[in-house]
Amino acid sequence: MILEETHKHEKQIVDNELRYLSPIKIETKVEKKYCFFEQKNIKYIDYKDPTFLIKFLNAQGKILPRRITGTLQKHQNKLNAAIKRCRQIGLLPFVTDDLR
Repeated sequence: MILEETHKHEKQIVDNELRYLSPIKIETKVEKKYCFFEQKNIKYIDYKDPTFLIKFLNAQGKILPRRITGTLQKHQNKLNAAIKRCRQIGLLPFVTDDLR
């Protein structure tokens, strides 16, 4: 009998604690994407600079899409061409396990 009462009392304490916890804050606002090249006023994407081009590759060495990077179509096409040229001359790997 005493065990049942203590168990009920403990359960009430746990329920009360859970009832007064603050709700989880979920961020619904998505950060606005911007074109990196427009913001920095970059006119030419240099294919001989692999350290800069690595920013637009994922860990496996794949080119990140526009929906993730936020670049404009014009700059994405130039970026793709620069990354592919950089791979052809051997400055960037085609495939890797851990690029960053």
